[in-house]
Amino acid sequence: MGKGPLLELAAALIICATPAFAAWQNRASPYDAERLSHLDEARANAMQDAQGASEKDLAAARAVLNRNSHAVPIASLKGTWRCRTIKLGGMAPVVVYSWFTCRIGEEHGHPYFEKQTGTQHFGGSLYPHESGGFVFLGGMNWSKDKRALYSSGRASLGAETTPSDAVGLLSSIGPNVARIEFPYPAQESTFDVIELRR
Repeated sequence: MGKGPLLELAAALIICATPAFAAWQNRASPYDAERLSHLDEARANAMQDAQGASEKDLAAARAVLNRNSHAVPIASLKGTWRCRTIKLGGMAPVVVYSWFTCRIGEEHGHPYFEKQTGTQHFGGSLYPHESGGFVFLGGMNWSKDKRALYSSGRASLGAETTPSDAVGLLSSIGPNVARIEFPYPAQESTFDVIELRR
């Protein structure tokens, strides 16, 4: 084996060993890591639950969920986005919300996602994921309330999670189009997805 392949292998091992690569596993609660591991299952269950919704709402969900994701650097995702939440399964087959403003930037030197407008706000850190996307670990709160922080499994009274905790996977699905998928949210639905466009 020549020096080129050896150097590439060494670089890959260094990247995989850095705290940034493993940070999401270190920060996520076991409950949220388990939720994320069932993302495909949650998506399939939610689409099954969504049958019977209006064709318009189903088309909106399919347009986001049926697109293939691809790896991109976090720098290409930074900036302001139009965003809307689509909830599937649970209390209703499909609920498509209005467009609001979201932003991907940095907080304390770390990649950060935030929904900035609307009655419900949330924000949290982004960590590299082995798929080429980014794991979102954050908290949700009403706009009039203090910002909720991710609990990292420190839920009170022995609960597995807090209602405000959110874990998702941010992926690029095309030029200026991305999504964040939330498997088995703590409240209301079977699966949530945030559609991002700019």
